[in-house]
Amino acid sequence: MTLTRRDFAHLMGASALSASGATAWAQSGNTLKISHQFPGGTLTEGDFRDRLCRRFAADVEKKTGGALKASVYAGSSLMKTNAQFSSMRKGALDMSLVPLSYAGGEVAETNIGLMPALVPSYEQGAAWKNAEIGKLLSKVLDDKGVMIVSWIWQAGGVASRTRPLLTPEDAKGLKVRGGSREMDMMLKQAGASVITLPSNEIYAAMQTGAMDAAMTSSTSFISFKLEEIAKHLVTGRNKTYWFMLEPLMISKEVFAKLPKAQQDVVMGVGAELETFAKDAAKADDKLVADIYAKAGAKVYDMDESVLKKWQAIARDTAWKDFNDKNESCATLLKAAQKLL
Repeated sequence: MTLTRRDFAHLMGASALSASGATAWAQSGNTLKISHQFPGGTLTEGDFRDRLCRRFAADVEKKTGGALKASVYAGSSLMKTNAQFSSMRKGALDMSLVPLSYAGGEVAETNIGLMPALVPSYEQGAAWKNAEIGKLLSKVLDDKGVMIVSWIWQAGGVASRTRPLLTPEDAKGLKVRGGSREMDMMLKQAGASVITLPSNEIYAAMQTGAMDAAMTSSTSFISFKLEEIAKHLVTGRNKTYWFMLEPLMISKEVFAKLPKAQQDVVMGVGAELETFAKDAAKADDKLVADIYAKAGAKVYDMDESVLKKWQAIARDTAWKDFNDKNESCATLLKAAQKLL
């Protein structure tokens, strides 16, 4: 096979990525590669985020008559979790379903995807897509080389080993994983020490005692089997300050190489799967409580008064810090608050 200059450039990019855990370059032939950090399953069983990716692949192949296919690489098997967003920006990864806030160190604006107490419900989260905040955030991502294919929101809570973390007063002295810089700021103000790591590393950290409590989505609490360790669970099934934007995204560079008809299918299928994602996330909010109770953990639900306490801390810490970071962040926060 004769390599063109472009082929050689792709090979060189893949070599550079392999040093950080990536092993393949983007868009092999007519097959999109979808990477995520969650446990793998099937079209009908397992973590709904993996199922969503597999449904996306099946629907795209069907609607393009096999002209465009997609392969799903679960459990960080294609590349390391924190390399995914950057790799999409470079066109070295086709697609990924990943918490948007994981890109916060690279693109400050993405931290709004896990801003404590800013999104209080699935309905408000869903409203972002077509509201001013959604258009502004999409523009930020587009400028960075990434596009949202499916807008996915998940509620979450707190699993802990020794005592529940329900109110701000409970946080003092605990080592906690919040999941984003902004969530960590709120926790620190409440008196906790913060631990930073991807959700797929929570189990090991809690097992060794390096961490007392962890905040993550209901689905991750199920998939990573934290009920084997945690003795207390604060759920997201009633009220919660923990809502995360965890979209299915595509590299703008890769998307631009697709024929217009295939681009339309990709975005159309992505939009169709948003209802599936919302329903599955809500179901997991209820299921996680049952799983943990059955395992012997004590289960707690947050009420409006406790949520307001956390929101007051968030306004003075995380929201203020995000607002003061730059003009773009301030504009995003103002637009998001219009939906409160």
